[in-house]
Amino acid sequence: MECDVIQTDQAPSAIGPYSQGIAVGSWLFVSGQLGMHPQTGELVSHDFAPQARQALENLRQIVRTAGCDLNCVTAVDVFVTDIGDFAEFNEIYTGYFSEHRPARAVVEVRGLPKGAKVEIKCIAYRGPI
Repeated sequence: MECDVIQTDQAPSAIGPYSQGIAVGSWLFVSGQLGMHPQTGELVSHDFAPQARQALENLRQIVRTAGCDLNCVTAVDVFVTDIGDFAEFNEIYTGYFSEHRPARAVVEVRGLPKGAKVEIKCIAYRGPI
């Protein structure tokens, strides 16, 4: 099966040896997105909420580049450095996933690249329903 690399300048470039996303057949796998500005590659803020919004926006742009929208997303994995941000994240998240509710996990981690407070990755289905 052939893999297609998904790349857009509407999301930050990968900060390591990986792709923003990989499409394999009907499936799209989006790498973890931090709250980084697409053009500067720097975190948009030191605060949780702006980082979470930007990470979700970066994820959305990669999904769009692959020919989907957020309604195609089947699973979301979220990594936070403080589980105390869980309720605030849920409020922000519902702005992106209100009626469509993919499977999701939120896990507290010790640290993230660039000192980020949140990282979000997803899997989306691009095939016929």
